[in-house]
Amino acid sequence: MKLVRKDLEKDNAGQVTLIPEEPEDMWHTYNLLQVGDSLRASTIRKVQTESATGSVGSNRIRTTLTLCVEAIDFDSQACQVRVKGTNIQENEYVKMGAYHTIELEPNRQFTLAKKQWDSVVLERIEQACDPAWNADVAAVGMQEGLAHVCLVTPSMTLTRAKVEVNIPRKRKGNCSQHDRALERFYEQVVQAIQRHINFEVVKCVLVASPGFVREQFCDYMFQQAVKTDNKLLLENRSKFLQVHSSSGHKYALKEALCDPAVTSRLSDTKAAGEVKALDDFYKMLQHEPDRAFYGLKHVEKANEAMAIDTLLISDELFRHQDVATRARYVKLVDSVRENMGTVRIFSSLHVSGEQLGQLTGVAAILRFPVAELSDQEDESSSEED
Repeated sequence: MKLVRKDLEKDNAGQVTLIPEEPEDMWHTYNLLQVGDSLRASTIRKVQTESATGSVGSNRIRTTLTLCVEAIDFDSQACQVRVKGTNIQENEYVKMGAYHTIELEPNRQFTLAKKQWDSVVLERIEQACDPAWNADVAAVGMQEGLAHVCLVTPSMTLTRAKVEVNIPRKRKGNCSQHDRALERFYEQVVQAIQRHINFEVVKCVLVASPGFVREQFCDYMFQQAVKTDNKLLLENRSKFLQVHSSSGHKYALKEALCDPAVTSRLSDTKAAGEVKALDDFYKMLQHEPDRAFYGLKHVEKANEAMAIDTLLISDELFRHQDVATRARYVKLVDSVRENMGTVRIFSSLHVSGEQLGQLTGVAAILRFPVAELSDQEDESSSEED
């Protein structure tokens, strides 16, 4: 993301002009936008024209509109953000108050104005404009006959290709059908890796599978690379890291990202940090439940006691339509930071963010046990019974 201009007043009102450069930046853009904001960008509008003879025709005209945002939609496949709203500035083609939809996409500049830029939104801009945050990881989750080629960016787990090949079972004395199908499957996965993984950006490619599938696949891939003198794969051989996972499905990538060998290799990527934080939370919940809480009310109580060491919170909560509810989450984040706690904002499009969403979207690892909260929890559950 490129920051073109930033004009903020003392009360944090003002506007910011940005140019999204990567598909990842579109996810940041989606999270920056809120209902009630003012968005200015170039767009195409169908305009009806009447000639001197009275015949009516329509032309598509590019114009710049300023909308009061009413609805925001993110298309993860096309990496586009669609913003619907009413025109709030004079325009020769569009009446004041007329509805229009602007499609934001990479390399198209826009200006966003807010009455109040809070700390969470400003931090997201800082991160999006810092190239160090785009330390990307690729992952190939596989089992016999099924593979997912994914990009694990700081904010998303994007499935770039799904490979499915029917593998016949081995038969006594005749394994040729099984072996041929397996070879065809491996070849398709290799092609997907070459097509969807940019080795100039990706630091590491995780190859995750149950059993020996990953070893057999990597042996096949590099044998073929030597035979065909595939420089792309041979030069990047050191980036491939084999790890265990329970299956070839996307959700199994969390296990791969939790592997200590992977964590140390990816120590500077946000994806690994999020997964480790969630893993630490689950361990704490299991072994010291007095030091692990989830749910807004319990986490706020723990924060009042200045007990929060790490706050885990989903970015989905900051897109809440109710201003007061959103402000409550922002206040919690600011307060934890003031008390020297760590805040990890999870992406709801990331596998770890999806899991946190199942735990209400907010959780905390505490510095010390807060027994009162556990007692309250026990009382409330016995009352419900």
